[in-house]
Amino acid sequence: MAIPQLPTQVSPPEFALSPALPHQIGGAEVWAFPVLPGDDGPLLGPGADEASELLGTDLLAALDAARATGRTGEVTTVPVAGLPSADDVSVVLLVGVGEASVTDFRRAGAALARATKDRVSVVTSVAAIAPEDGLGAFVVGAMLGSFAFHWRSTGPREQPVSRIVLADVTDDGADDELARAIALGGAGWRSRALATVPSNLKTPAWLAEQAVEVGEAAGLEVRVWDTDQLAAEGFGGILAVGGASAHGPRLIRMDYTPRGATKKVPTVVLVGKGITFDTGGLDIKPSEGMLTMKRDMSGGGAVIAAMAALRDVDCPVRVIGLVPAAENAVSGTAMRPGDVITHFGGRTSEVNNTDAEGRLVLADAMAYAVSELAPTVLVDVATLTGAMKVALGQWTGGYFANHEGLAAQVEAAAVSSGENVWRMPLVTDYEERVASKIADGDNAAGGAGAITAALFLQHFAGDVPWAHVDFASAAESPADRHEWTAGPSGFGPRLLLAWLGSEDPLDGIA
Repeated sequence: MAIPQLPTQVSPPEFALSPALPHQIGGAEVWAFPVLPGDDGPLLGPGADEASELLGTDLLAALDAARATGRTGEVTTVPVAGLPSADDVSVVLLVGVGEASVTDFRRAGAALARATKDRVSVVTSVAAIAPEDGLGAFVVGAMLGSFAFHWRSTGPREQPVSRIVLADVTDDGADDELARAIALGGAGWRSRALATVPSNLKTPAWLAEQAVEVGEAAGLEVRVWDTDQLAAEGFGGILAVGGASAHGPRLIRMDYTPRGATKKVPTVVLVGKGITFDTGGLDIKPSEGMLTMKRDMSGGGAVIAAMAALRDVDCPVRVIGLVPAAENAVSGTAMRPGDVITHFGGRTSEVNNTDAEGRLVLADAMAYAVSELAPTVLVDVATLTGAMKVALGQWTGGYFANHEGLAAQVEAAAVSSGENVWRMPLVTDYEERVASKIADGDNAAGGAGAITAALFLQHFAGDVPWAHVDFASAAESPADRHEWTAGPSGFGPRLLLAWLGSEDPLDGIA
């Protein structure tokens, strides 16, 4: 069978900084100015008065006519093409920034990106009034709000704006903030792209090839286990889940070492669920439940994308990323309800639901990490349970932690990154649910499904500080909303990078 060829995809905008105001920068097709709510009506930001005078257009009157308030993400469009002094500019955009928080600027960036698709260049002073970290948030929002994916014979329906110039920016640290934001936004873009690729191309082997490619470009060491190597080393969970597919499973390992690292530098291990398609196995999903299952490897995509950006955010600790990748299919070699599998290291699981497969592959990778990698911290990320969406709804992921210092780091990273998570309890009383009468554990305890899944995984973390992020709730955006575009969200890499790119990721832990 011929391997499908992915068409060339669109790219995110390029960004530049300038101390000049928009009207002083030539060649722009769009000028964009910030709008703040005021007691007596909305207020316009830097350069708007000069633009009004130059164009002979009352921009405040345009806001009044549109009944604009300056609320976050509100965009008022003022056409100016054909005015004698307009030169190259054809439209002015007035972008609301609400209360001017970091989150407001991230959302304003996304709104600007959506309003300028198919444009060549935008010059904007929105970021000039941003608070600390707001410029970076604006850039991340503009990047991710531009995301698109296509597989059309005629090419993409629309293109992101090619270039965004951040005007009236004079801060000494702006260059560094911009570079970091591009790394964060780029990781989110990559994770989203990996999750969006259809599974007739995205096999475990293909996902491994992407990890090798981006890992080598980022200066990482990358190793991939194939089916025979997994069998030789006892990765029974990965093999069982992937056993029904014509596309054999893989285990991907990516190693990052910070510049100038010594042997004393601690190690963080990230584990990402890499189920490239999930039918549910013999406990097959209903057809509507399979429609989004090409993105069941979103945890693995988040780890791959985060690993590739660690050097860009100057991560100070050693990080190893593990992605157990498999396709949960249906055939005569599928694992069956009632089967018992032996994980790496020897712990056994009774398979009482083949659609609870993610925890089986994560368990292998976690057991390998604890046994072979001596991690100071272990974090797994996965689209693991529908129960998490029932608990937390569409836009918030859940996390569990066995260590208070690590929980605090996850909380801080969520606030910083805009990828929201809520802490869930590891309820000891539910341990009896994950016990099996014939094996060490039961993969389908049911009941409080997100909690019992976490309890199942906790046995593979040993005594290592561990966090489990279950973002099945946030893995799919049903519509465009702020920086999220409709489709797979690519959730996770910004959360991981906000933590690992902080000054001391292990503060309070080690």
